[in-house]
Amino acid sequence: MLIDLSGRTALVTGSSQGIGLAIGAGLAAAGARVVLTGRREDRLAAAAATLDGEVSFVAADITTDEGHARLVAQVPDVDVLVNNLGVFGAVPALEISDDEWRRYFETNVLTAVRLTRHYLPGMTSRGWGRVQYTASDSAVAVPVEMVHYGVTKTALLAVHRGFAKVAAGTGVTVNSVLAGPTHTGGVEDLVRQLVGDELPWDEAQRAFMREHRPQSLLQRLIEPEEIANLCVYLASEQASATTGAAVRVDGGYVDAIVP
Repeated sequence: MLIDLSGRTALVTGSSQGIGLAIGAGLAAAGARVVLTGRREDRLAAAAATLDGEVSFVAADITTDEGHARLVAQVPDVDVLVNNLGVFGAVPALEISDDEWRRYFETNVLTAVRLTRHYLPGMTSRGWGRVQYTASDSAVAVPVEMVHYGVTKTALLAVHRGFAKVAAGTGVTVNSVLAGPTHTGGVEDLVRQLVGDELPWDEAQRAFMREHRPQSLLQRLIEPEEIANLCVYLASEQASATTGAAVRVDGGYVDAIVP
């Protein structure tokens, strides 16, 4: 399948590393003009330097009104919006404070809502656009050690479905990607937190999957590029009939026979 995003501008939030950077790389390889975002300019500059194609970046904390305003002022319109920014961490459910719940909703949900609210009208008026949300298997199989994270990802599924209805019949698609356990720096930290520092990485990864994610049919962590492949497809012309969908790239983690 030849995916050509030449002439399209794509914004990927939380893209200085991990899944976001892999998505940016995939979109750039398909010909899109890619804008990376994150809080730290040095990390964004280093990330952008690793990518081929037309890549720029905006350093802004989009969990704040000031950061959101800075981003949309510098990037007023996009054709592809990938709401990837998210935080996660293992905390016993009964120990999660109100402030932590608010931080998770502000970061994982409301940043995406604000950006969709800004960019979707331009897409619908032009008759083409792609909005994506990086959700998670945790949205439907909430992990006991990360209830607050799972709940925010569940919320994103409702958010994307609602905005897909707003965009109905306009040529704009709105979807979520249900990413399974993925090999990122943050997940490496989580693995070490849960299984300890003593084991070599390969053994630690297998122990994590066996003890904490036994439902996975892949039985390994997913690489960020494998998530990005689906995101690039959903950004393409070829995915024009896929909208309002929660599309799984979870290694068979969610025990369901329908998407």
